[in-house]
Amino acid sequence: MGTAVHRLRFDLEDQAAQRYPELVFDPGGADSVEVTLRYDTDAAVVDLGCEGPTGWRGWSGGARSRFVIGRDRATPGYVPGEVEPGRWAVVLGLHAIPAEGVAVEVTISTPAVGDVDPEPPAPPPSVGPRGSDRALPAPAGLTWFAGDFHSHTVHSDGEATIAELAGRATANGLDVLAVTDHNTVSHHPHLAGVGAAHDITLLPGQEVTTARGHANAFGDIGWIDFRRPASEWVAAVEARGGLLSINHPLEGDCSWQHPLADLPPALELWHIGWFRDLGSTAMWGLLDRWDPGSGGPVLLGGSDFHHAGQGYAPGTPTTWVAAADRSPAAIMEAVTAGRTALSWAPAPSPTLLRVDDELIAVEADGSVLVDMDGRRRVLHGDRVRLAAPALGRGPFRLESAAGHLLAISP
Repeated sequence: MGTAVHRLRFDLEDQAAQRYPELVFDPGGADSVEVTLRYDTDAAVVDLGCEGPTGWRGWSGGARSRFVIGRDRATPGYVPGEVEPGRWAVVLGLHAIPAEGVAVEVTISTPAVGDVDPEPPAPPPSVGPRGSDRALPAPAGLTWFAGDFHSHTVHSDGEATIAELAGRATANGLDVLAVTDHNTVSHHPHLAGVGAAHDITLLPGQEVTTARGHANAFGDIGWIDFRRPASEWVAAVEARGGLLSINHPLEGDCSWQHPLADLPPALELWHIGWFRDLGSTAMWGLLDRWDPGSGGPVLLGGSDFHHAGQGYAPGTPTTWVAAADRSPAAIMEAVTAGRTALSWAPAPSPTLLRVDDELIAVEADGSVLVDMDGRRRVLHGDRVRLAAPALGRGPFRLESAAGHLLAISP
């Protein structure tokens, strides 16, 4: 027990040799751990995380420079619980290292000398119409629920608490929100209670985040080790009954680069990064990589919401899910079955839905229906029903006269 200060220097050779170096320590009989990271944040990005003898204890990436783990409380992003004696490790991520290298100082205190930073008071629940109130045409026994399958809180690099995020989601009309903080599941135990307080389904998720691409693992399935090959993520998520989606695969330095013989079952086809711009037409070409016999990937959309300063709300774009109810189990069953559709908002707006053997375009008068082979058809009327066998090859999309993306359906 006590305080240990480690002064290190990392350069590009170190990054090439080991992207996730560890500082091993044993807390002995201490009941808490505090870690502080210092370096020139204008010159580099060094991520921060922690592993204990019984498993992963948390990750804050480059969003935090300090964390505390105790028996009953922990910094968001980290899992509270017993501080067992044995092998612990501060895990660093050498995300961006300058050519000249960077000096890094890590201070480990056992027990902690400070406390967990308090969270602000939870906002009152918002009351208003939800996407499901639109009563969109759905298969028998099912309802279309409005969701967003990509969002972040203070448990990783978001600025909102879980309660604040839930309030923003309900204010924008969402029924369902997947909370997908980076490389941690510390938010999972809080979702049910916060969701009940705000009358919204908060779906457990984790954004498995690496320098070679990101993937969302949905479901209460435990932590997925981002340090392992991506093929192991696919296998682990499937074995635990979850669903894995490749995120924003063509989005700058977050683009997908992991080689995979077997692609995961889902794809974040519509990400806020190309919200209304069809210039990223290469996204459509990605769909042909999936096994045609599988029916293609489950289509998901995500706002990747981090903070209000981004200028949009959760649900931008919206993922519609046709489910028996909006319990996490029913939502997961529906998404896994591929009963999704995408639009640019939960409020009344052009929406394209698959209902049995038909496509139904709602509030889409004057829009253009486009299939995967580029065939185009102008729609007339606020509710247009189209027989799927005569439509061509999906997924299908609605475009405005100006070429902006309005909606997507399998």
